[in-house]
Parts: sequence; structure tokens; C-alpha cells
Amino acid sequence: MEKGWMMTIADEMRERLENAFAPTELIVVDDSAAHAGHAGNPGGGGETHFNVRIRSAAFEGQSRIARHRMVHKALGDLVPRIHALALDLDV
Repeated sequence: MEKGWMMTIADEMRERLENAFAPTELIVVDDSAAHAGHAGNPGGGGETHFNVRIRSAAFEGQSRIARHRMVHKALGDLVPRIHALALDLDV
């Protein structure tokens, strides 16, 4: 990372999810603009609403709830900074 360059929440999410799951597919979409003015994004500044699609062998044999918990654990301190997180998780 270049000095003085700050990572976005989406960048941090991608990095953490790559490291945790070695996914075959990873899509992180910042959908905040569609929620400007709504709860969690009253100023419309973004980085509040995300859609994430992950395909990873790490999810094999895990229930839907277990998969969600795995992602929340991998994201750690980012979770409280996010108002809405939609997850599409599969093998």
C-alpha cells in the first residue's frame, strides 16, 4: 500500500475475506448510494451498505448460519462500521 493512501472499507473487506477463505469467487459491492438518506447512511457518504458474494471450499459442510459467523469473524472490527451486509455464501 502506498504511503498516505487509505483503504476503503470495501478494500479492507476484500483483503480480509481473501486471506480467510481463499475464495474461488469474491465480489464486494458498495451499495450505499442506493440507500443515501436512509437509516445508516443519512449523509449519503457511502461505505455503509454492502453486498458480498463468496465461493470457497471453506464453507463446505457448514450451515448457512455457520458460514455467516465465519464471515463476521473474518471481518472483525469492520462489522460495527457497516450498517447493512448482505451475504451470498456457497462452496
